[in-house]
Amino acid sequence: MNSNAPVTPVSAAPSTPDTVDLASPLAATGAFQLLRDVEVEITLEIGRRKMRIADVLKLSSGQTLQLAKAAGEPLDILVNGRLLGRGEAVVLGDRYGIRITEIVSPDAGRGL
Repeated sequence: MNSNAPVTPVSAAPSTPDTVDLASPLAATGAFQLLRDVEVEITLEIGRRKMRIADVLKLSSGQTLQLAKAAGEPLDILVNGRLLGRGEAVVLGDRYGIRITEIVSPDAGRGL
């Protein structure tokens, strides 16, 4: 091997239809388009309560549990377990729904 031979730099792999440079705004939009059909689970959380297992085992039909959230407080909207926003419960015909009142920043849901 000749130590005086010129060194050829190794370049990054060329972009192909299977690779996306997410640094490009247009490419990021295209990548987002690929995810539009992915299903996620949306959960409306009315409230929470921590209980000991012994107390859970004592529960029976007809009992009520008091939740930590006060009546009238906004309800949390979770997407795959992460906070998306908050809203208020509404009745749509014979079903419940939620009126979104706030979308939170992506970093706000990390504590859940």
